[in-house]
Amino acid sequence: MKKTPPVSTRRRALLTLLLLALLGLASLFVALAAGSIAVTPGDMLAALFGSGGIDSAHGAHSPHSLAAEVVRELRLPRALAAFACGGLLALAGALMQVLLRNPLADPYVLGISGGAAVGALGAMLAGLPLLFVNGGAFAGALGAMLLVFGLARGEGAWTQTRLLLTGVIVAAGCGAAAALILSVAQEQALRGMLFWLMGDLAHAGAPWPALALLALALALAAPFARDLNLLARGDLTARALGVPVARLRGGVYLLASLATATAVTAAGSIGFVGLVVPHLTRLAIGNDQRVLLPAAALAGGALLTLADTLARTVVAPQQLPVGVLTALIGVPLFLFLLARSQKTMGTPGP
Repeated sequence: MKKTPPVSTRRRALLTLLLLALLGLASLFVALAAGSIAVTPGDMLAALFGSGGIDSAHGAHSPHSLAAEVVRELRLPRALAAFACGGLLALAGALMQVLLRNPLADPYVLGISGGAAVGALGAMLAGLPLLFVNGGAFAGALGAMLLVFGLARGEGAWTQTRLLLTGVIVAAGCGAAAALILSVAQEQALRGMLFWLMGDLAHAGAPWPALALLALALALAAPFARDLNLLARGDLTARALGVPVARLRGGVYLLASLATATAVTAAGSIGFVGLVVPHLTRLAIGNDQRVLLPAAALAGGALLTLADTLARTVVAPQQLPVGVLTALIGVPLFLFLLARSQKTMGTPGP
């Protein structure tokens, strides 16, 4: 007989999801309002739901029409891209921690970010336009994903340890290749390369592919959340309860890798979101993957949106790499998590 969670637990989970959704909306509101050009709530609503363009009452160059253009053309795409990338990284981190049964696992642990870095930096070194840089990053990430999966599997079934070791070795090789590219690059190209490596949403492009993949990833992961709860208890327990472990592992690895590749392609290497956010979410709502996965995606999206807003406003008109701010936020949070009890830092459970 299927066991249902207590009503209080379900209410707490729904309340947490609702609060995180409101936090996400608030982070988007802050991102649209903050900047060198003041935007009132009326201007924001007009930009989002009005026709926009020329203000017939104030003229083509009125503050109202300018604010609408800034919101619609600059801030909204960047804020949505930040939310989507943060959600993808947090979701990938939560999936990786279950897949590897390691609380220190993050989206970059299997060399996905390193492969994307080699592809993107190679395109920058060749002087290719932004479209080819993004394409190179995605191709590099997919190449690293296939290489790790192929080498880790070999001629038989792979284990968490073999997958992790293979990913670490591939990541080290990609890191060496990226360092080689940086060492031979022209001086005028180094700044753009370093910003990409530290995470930069200034050139994120259209946010819709990342948003669509985030929604698709959550939709694909939701039906298997119960199996992930069982997998977190161990392979033997999962197999005894009818979970197709090999297929589930492959699907989780593929989904987490594609989510990571998409986020890295859009925003560069942004650290700590995929590592810290699942832990913080787990502290708040527990280890049930049915609630943890969407909650981590909402929390990660809100965190990266707020961090990117700070990155472009704290020393305006200059912009900071958003990865620097996520690291500054993530380091003390992670040290706090390390100070928690072993039970808190233990392997995620159902």
